[in-house]
Amino acid sequence: MQILIVEENPDLARIWSAHLTRQGMDVSHAQSKSEAHALVTERAFDVVILDADIDGGRPIALADYISYRLPAARIIFVTSTSFFSDGSIFALASNAHACVSVDAEPSDIVSLVDYHARAAQQEAGTRDG
Repeated sequence: MQILIVEENPDLARIWSAHLTRQGMDVSHAQSKSEAHALVTERAFDVVILDADIDGGRPIALADYISYRLPAARIIFVTSTSFFSDGSIFALASNAHACVSVDAEPSDIVSLVDYHARAAQQEAGTRDG
């Protein structure tokens, strides 16, 4: 499973990465939208954990690019605000599959990532076959 974490806080990204790696996932980290853009251009990912607060709360252009480059990839948005608590993120990003607080337990994030990575791989296999 190929996972990309797009998170400005390196400590938080390191915690998530450690938990995901322990479960056998291959994890990459981008601290900015431009780093994430470059990684998505170069590689395929099953799941992207995307900080909804990145760049002042403007993650949608990156989510759209991910959808274009990696149609089967699923995005799990993480946020430290209640701005998207009404579910509006799902209307704004077609590839959004979850939106959780940055305070969520790492084990919960691992479970979400595992579920969505398997679903993305299955969807990609169906699309290719």
